[in-house]
Amino acid sequence: MTTQRRSYETGHKPKCLVIVDDTAEWDRAVYYASRWAIRVGGGVVMLRVIETEDQNQQWLGVADIMRAEAQDDANAALDRAAGRANGIAAITPERVIREGDPTDQILDVIDKDVDISMLVLAANPGPEGPGPIITTMAKTVGSFPIPVVIVPGDLSDADIDGLS
Repeated sequence: MTTQRRSYETGHKPKCLVIVDDTAEWDRAVYYASRWAIRVGGGVVMLRVIETEDQNQQWLGVADIMRAEAQDDANAALDRAAGRANGIAAITPERVIREGDPTDQILDVIDKDVDISMLVLAANPGPEGPGPIITTMAKTVGSFPIPVVIVPGDLSDADIDGLS
C-alpha cells in the first residue's frame, strides 16, 4: 500500500475508520471516533464487512438469499452506529459495506480514501480476548499504513470524553 495520506492538505479533512461488527464493544470505537471528529473537525467512515464464507451454495439461490440477508443486517448495524455517532457529535458518518476477508477489506478501504488518517477499534475487556479483528490485526499492525487506536471496551463515556 503506497497511497499517500492527504488528510490535512487543503481541500481534505481527516477521517477515522471504525469497524462496525457484531461485538458488544463496537459502540466504544464509535463513541471515541465521534468525539475525535468533533475535536479535529474531521469525519468518520464506518465499515461493515460481510464475510463470504459458506456462501458458495448455489442450490435454489440460497447464496443470493444469504447475501441479501447479510446486506440487510449490515445496513441495520450501520444505521444503529450512524445514529449513535449523530447523537454524540451531530455528524453523519460515511457508510461502507464490503464483502470478503476483513483485513483485506479494511486495507482496501484505507487505500482508496486518502483522507483516512487512523483506524479506531475497540477491545473486548473479557477473558476471551480482545476480539477477532484485533487478534488478526495484531499480526500486521507493525506494517499498517495508518495509526491504529484501540479503545478498551470497558471505558465509560466519561472516560472516553477525557481522552478524546
